[in-house]
Amino acid sequence: MKKFIWLLTLIVALSMILTACGAAAPAATEAPVVTEAPVSATEAPVATEPPAAPAEPFRVAVIMPSAINDLAFSQSMFDALTRIQEEMGGTDAFEFVYSDGMFNVDDAAAAIRDYATEGYDLVIAHGSQYGSSLQEIAPDFPETSFAWGTTAETFGVPNIFAYEAASQEGGYVNGVLAATLSTSKVIGIVGPIEVGDAKLYVDGFKAGVATTDPAVKVNVNYIGSFSDVALASEAATTHIAAGADALTGTAQMVVGAIGKAEEANALWFGTQSNQTSLAPTIVVASQVYHWEVALREIITLINSGTLGGQSFKANLANGGEVVEFNPDYALSADATALAESTIQGIIDGTITITLP
Repeated sequence: MKKFIWLLTLIVALSMILTACGAAAPAATEAPVVTEAPVSATEAPVATEPPAAPAEPFRVAVIMPSAINDLAFSQSMFDALTRIQEEMGGTDAFEFVYSDGMFNVDDAAAAIRDYATEGYDLVIAHGSQYGSSLQEIAPDFPETSFAWGTTAETFGVPNIFAYEAASQEGGYVNGVLAATLSTSKVIGIVGPIEVGDAKLYVDGFKAGVATTDPAVKVNVNYIGSFSDVALASEAATTHIAAGADALTGTAQMVVGAIGKAEEANALWFGTQSNQTSLAPTIVVASQVYHWEVALREIITLINSGTLGGQSFKANLANGGEVVEFNPDYALSADATALAESTIQGIIDGTITITLP
C-alpha cells in the first residue's frame, strides 16, 4: 500500500514539473505587427492594375538652311519647337531633332528622306528651297506627315502641310517706326532673294515708310543670297555711305549688315527672330516669328489622323508674329504709342497694307 501511494505521488509530481516547464518556455521570435486587415478565407484578393506605360512622345525632325542660333529664319523654328516641347511637358511627350546648315538642297533632300525612313511623326523642311524635294519624297512615305515653309503650297499631296508668314505686317510696323525716327530721311534695306517672306517683309516695310512720311527715301539692295554675310556687310556699307541712318534686312546673312549699322550708329529693325542681342544700342524692334501657332494645329491634326493637305499663316492677329521692342533702346512714348496703334490697326482691319 505504501508502495502504491509512493508511485502515485511520484506521478503527480512529474506531471506538475512538466506543466511548469511548458509555461516558462520563451517564444522563438516575436509575432509581426499586422497593419492591414487579413483577407478572409472566402474573399479573393483584389487585383491592382500596373502603372500605365507612358504614351510614345510625338517625334519631329526639322531640316534648316542655317544655324539654329542665326537670330533669323532657322532660329525662329528652333525656338518655336523648344516652346512646343515646354508646353507639352518635356521630352517624355515631345521630342525633336534637327539638321541645320543644310543650305545645299541635295544634302537636305537626303536628310528629309532619312528622317522619314526613321519613322518620325512629322518631318519639317524649313525653307522654300526644299519644296521640289518634298514634293518628290512625301508620296514615298504616305504614313508620315511633312511640312514646309514659307508658302501656302501643299502640291495637292495629302501628307504635306504648308506654313507661311504675313511678314509684311511686322514689316509695315517697322517701316512706320523707321520713318518716324530717321533724321536723314534715308533708309536702307538689305534683302536676300526677292521671294517668299523676304519680299513680303521688304514690301511691307516700304509701305509703312511711305504711309508715314512719303519724303523718306528707301534704298533696297537684294544681294542674291540668304547666307552671304560679306555681301550683306557690303550692302549695308553702301546704304550708310548714301546717307541712311536706319537699316533693316531679312534672312540669316543680316548679321553682317547689323555689324556695319552698329559701327555707324545707324538704327536697325529686325525680323524673323529677336536681334537685340547682336547690337543692343541700335536695335529698335524686331518682328519675331512664333511658328508654334501653326505647329500646334499641325500636331493636333496629325494626332487625329489628318496627315497634311492644309496650310497655315502666321500673322499679328493670331500671335504667329509679334513685334518685340528692345527694352534697352529709349523709344519715346509717342513712337511706342504709334507702333502699338499701328499693330492694333492691322489686327482689327482699320489699316490696310497695300503692296506693290
